[in-house]
Amino acid sequence: MTERMGALREHIDSVRELQSVVNAMRAIAAARSREARERIAGIQSCSLVIGEAIADALRLDDRSRGEAATSDPRASNHIIVLLCAEQGFVGTFNEHIVESAHAAHKADKTEYFVMGTRGETVAREHGLNIGWAGPMPIHADEVPVLADRLADALYDQLRAAHTSGVSLVHAQPAPGLSPTLVRHALLPFDFARFTRPGSRARRSPPLVSMPAATLLAKLAQEYVFAQLCEAIMLSYAAENEARMRAMSAALDNVHQTARRLSGSFCRLRQEMVTAEIVELSAGTRATSR
Repeated sequence: MTERMGALREHIDSVRELQSVVNAMRAIAAARSREARERIAGIQSCSLVIGEAIADALRLDDRSRGEAATSDPRASNHIIVLLCAEQGFVGTFNEHIVESAHAAHKADKTEYFVMGTRGETVAREHGLNIGWAGPMPIHADEVPVLADRLADALYDQLRAAHTSGVSLVHAQPAPGLSPTLVRHALLPFDFARFTRPGSRARRSPPLVSMPAATLLAKLAQEYVFAQLCEAIMLSYAAENEARMRAMSAALDNVHQTARRLSGSFCRLRQEMVTAEIVELSAGTRATSR
C-alpha cells in the first residue's frame, strides 16, 4: 500500500508539472494573438493609403482600368493559397481550412500554395496538388518577410505558367468557438474597387514621373503585398486563438485528472490509516487478555 501511495504521489506531481506547461503555452498564445490584433490596424491603414494612390493613378490612364478583371475561381490552372498553422496544439484548425478549400475548388489543375508546416502535412494527406509550401510565422515580426516570399513565389508561378487567377483562403479571429474562414480573389487585380465617381471634378490628377501603366502595376503589387500581410497576420492571430482554446480544454482535463488522483490518494491514505487503527486495536485487545 505504501508503494501505491508513492506511485500516486509521483503521478500527482507529474500532473501538476503538466498543468504548469499548459498554462504557460496558453499565456504565450494569448500574448501572440493580442500582439497580432494590435498590428492588424496598421496594415489596414497601409492598404487604405495604397488604395487611395491607385484611385488617383487611375485618372492618369485613359484605358479601361476601372473595369473589373475577374476570373472563375473554379477554373483550371488556378492557384489557391492556404494559410494554415505552423505549430501544433490547434485542434482541427488545419483540417477545417484544407477541407473547405478542397470542397470549393475541385478542378484537376488547381494548384495549392500552402503556408504552415502542420497544414502542409494535412494537405498532403488529403491528396492536394501542392506546388509550393513555406512556413507560417512564429512571431509577428516575421510576417512581412514571409509575405514577400509568398508574393515572389506567386509571381514566379504566374510568369512560368498560364494561370487563370489566385485565390486566398485563411482563417480570422472570431468570438465563437471556431475561427471564421475568409475566401477572396487575389489576382487578377481588380482595379474597379478603387474607382471613385465624381473624384475627377474635385481633384486634379497627380504629378508623376513614370508612365501611368507602370505606376499602376507597381501600386497593384504593393497592394497585393499589403493584402498578404493582413491575411497572414489574421491567420496568425486565429492560429494562436485556436491554440488558446485547445490549451483551455487540455487544462480542464488536467484539473479533472488531478482531482481524480487526489481523491484516489486520499482514499488510499484513509484505508492505510484504517488498517493501522485495526491493527492497533487488535494488539491492544491481545495485550489486555
